[in-house]
Amino acid sequence: MRSYFVYILASQRNGTLYIGVTNDLARRVYEHKCARTDGFTRIYGVNLLVYYEIFDTAFHAIGREKQLKKWNRAWKIRLIEERNPQWLDLYGTLH
Repeated sequence: MRSYFVYILASQRNGTLYIGVTNDLARRVYEHKCARTDGFTRIYGVNLLVYYEIFDTAFHAIGREKQLKKWNRAWKIRLIEERNPQWLDLYGTLH
């Protein structure tokens, strides 16, 4: 069974945020950390994995990503701090 992930990256605590979706969270965050692709996260140094959710289907993951992208910044910060109050980089906890 395949899993899909919605994730939030930050440049630092209360810094610039990025929301994405992937089917391989460890690989995708590694790509952000190594700045392998040009774009928003590379330009703004957004590479700390501060939040993620797991889904069974791409449909549900993409739906959640779209929902979170519409949220205001305060709601996103509250979501992160509910699960990760210290804004720790969760990349090291991925298997």
